[in-house]
Amino acid sequence: MIDLHIHTTYSDGDKSVEEILKMCEDKKLEYISITDHNTCKQYNDKALKNNKIFSGKIIKGTELNAVFQDKNIEVLGYDINPNIINEWCQGYYSEEKLEEQQEICYRRLLDICDKQGLKYDESKIIKPKATGYVEISIYEELMKHKENYKILGEFTESLGVFFRKGLANPKSTYFVNRIEFRPKYKEVIDIIHKSGGKAFLAHPFEYKFKDTMEFINDLRKEKELDGIECFHPSANTEQRNILVDYAKNNDLYMCGGSDYHGSSKPDIEIGAGRGDLSISKEILNWL
Repeated sequence: MIDLHIHTTYSDGDKSVEEILKMCEDKKLEYISITDHNTCKQYNDKALKNNKIFSGKIIKGTELNAVFQDKNIEVLGYDINPNIINEWCQGYYSEEKLEEQQEICYRRLLDICDKQGLKYDESKIIKPKATGYVEISIYEELMKHKENYKILGEFTESLGVFFRKGLANPKSTYFVNRIEFRPKYKEVIDIIHKSGGKAFLAHPFEYKFKDTMEFINDLRKEKELDGIECFHPSANTEQRNILVDYAKNNDLYMCGGSDYHGSSKPDIEIGAGRGDLSISKEILNWL
């Protein structure tokens, strides 16, 4: 079994690289990839450079934000050169830039909360490190006040719903514009290829687009993908089958993973997602 979508403390996960390797070894996974957001610094971690914990194979990967048609998406890069990715990421995601972006987004979302009449205690909002999303901390604080539930409506279902339908949705009242900080989709594909890697669209059904498959077609017209993440907790069995058929019919590679973050997504388990994710290494015909 494999898991090619895992996050650590190098981005917005809460487990160290060493802890992740131990968890993957306990699960007896055969292939893994640690795909932290907008960085490959995890591959300079001692636990990975001198790996004596995980006995399976490690594919060097990353998950890069990108903008296409004013929509924020993610692209997974596999079998990449981490040094090339890290050098490029400095232009968009240096610690100084991330701290500045975080403060802007923090103020934007609190302003929105005030306009919507939402209750919160700002002193209880703990800002994460620069690589994290301050929006998560604000959401957790909003959820502590039951009087907010009626105002927020469906956004109380989960952080994922709030993020995709609110924070990342230009048509939503709760839209926090991170798009202006992100690189264009074409540039992201180009840097992954320059680093010797392959580019996969991450979790297509998580974006909640009106027509997911039409969106993928539009992406490919702009710049061809190498593959698609067909197996992910955001897609049900029917949707996974749709993505698998699409990949096969369009000569695209497949990948998949749990998108493990730790406590921020407590229902997600490494290697298993929400319990029904079981990905065979047989899909890795691109290695």
